[in-house]
Amino acid sequence: MHVIKAFFISFSIYSTIPVPQFAWKEEDMRYTLCFFPLIGAVIGFVEWLWYCLCRYWEIGDIMYAAIGTAIPLLISGGFHTDGFMDTMDALHSYQPKEKKLEILKDSHIGAFSVIMLVLYYLLYLAAFSEIKNREAFLCFCVGFILSRAFSGLAFMVLPPAKETGMLFYFAKTMQRNLVKIVLCIEILLCVAGMFWFSKKAAVLVLFAVLVSFAYYYYKSKKEFGGITGDLAGYFVTISELCIVFAAMLA
Repeated sequence: MHVIKAFFISFSIYSTIPVPQFAWKEEDMRYTLCFFPLIGAVIGFVEWLWYCLCRYWEIGDIMYAAIGTAIPLLISGGFHTDGFMDTMDALHSYQPKEKKLEILKDSHIGAFSVIMLVLYYLLYLAAFSEIKNREAFLCFCVGFILSRAFSGLAFMVLPPAKETGMLFYFAKTMQRNLVKIVLCIEILLCVAGMFWFSKKAAVLVLFAVLVSFAYYYYKSKKEFGGITGDLAGYFVTISELCIVFAAMLA
């Protein structure tokens, strides 16, 4: 029962997909991150359906790219984009760590977050419009699972920047060893699936995720002293930009 509840809690937090609602208990939160990558699977599946529809009906490049870019945002509800925007404001403040952490908690939108968000989606839209190869697109779809699996793994292995907030609460309540094993299995399955579709695309997408993960670790430690929930959203967003460019190159 706790596992089923963890599934619904994960989808309730990280997506706009309707799920049954109930009072959350600490024991229900232990396996939540195990199901986090499944939201990426839903996004990837919807993206694949959109790709097939566009090929069948010969939909134009602008609509193909615009709707394809919007699908992850619509399904996630902008949860990770919010973290990206907060992080952009904090990084561009060039303040000490303590002040940057305060900016992350600030609900107001700064100019730099808007500028970087526009730049982000222009780059994403441009790269998406160039993905025409079937195998490369399949690897791109798997990338949504991979980015979330690595984000969940970061929860388990990287130090938190502060001992408050959703990330710290999750890290404290998780069945850490089991969650790490499940996330590693999900990553291996994603890698195997991508290599089945296309070795070239798989190598590029995996390289993109690993580079973005290394950058996330370095930047979080240097600028904030650890990770937070907002920084986790920042990683998912940045890694998916790297993935769409990797799929484009493939």
